[in-house]
Amino acid sequence: MKIKVFIQGPIDANNYLLMDEETNDAVLIDCSDDFSEEIEKLGVNLKYILITHGHYDHILGVDAFCQKFGVKAYISKDDMYQVEAAGKMMEMFSGIPAQTIDTTFEFVNNDDEFMLNNTKITAISTPGHTKGGMCYLAEDKLFSGDTMFRGTVGRSDLPGGDWRELLTSVRDKILLLPDNIQVFPGHGDMTTIEYERKYNEILNI
Repeated sequence: MKIKVFIQGPIDANNYLLMDEETNDAVLIDCSDDFSEEIEKLGVNLKYILITHGHYDHILGVDAFCQKFGVKAYISKDDMYQVEAAGKMMEMFSGIPAQTIDTTFEFVNNDDEFMLNNTKITAISTPGHTKGGMCYLAEDKLFSGDTMFRGTVGRSDLPGGDWRELLTSVRDKILLLPDNIQVFPGHGDMTTIEYERKYNEILNI
């Protein structure tokens, strides 16, 4: 499995394209803008889109991608309130004219499994940054959305956020994973479980 990162959208969100080299199938994790032409140039067969959470800066490209590639996008049902509030949040935080997200999402639940050829992708419910935050584990790689970043965790002061719930998600789910797991966050640089156990000062409070 190969991973290509696309940094897109108004707040430079990381979008991860997981590509199976044997079949040329691909899965997109988060969709912060319409960069579908770049995906087309790669010649991959996009199978579906997995959304880590419903904040506007992670879903702005969903409509364009679903229409162009005829794929489904998956999100936690608990984050549909974020999708519905996307326009208001865009204006408030980025000064972008409001737009609605018209995609009809499929819902993903904790422990749901998706396949990319022979690679299993497991959904892990990690509420706290939002009610419906999801991480996705594929082999030794965790896509953490805005739940955890290198050296810190996501914010919990936005609607639907809960600081205690966020810390519980990170401590009781993410940090129980093996040390060698690479963590690919929704913004910024990648990290590892081992690094976060040792150096994430917030988690040691």
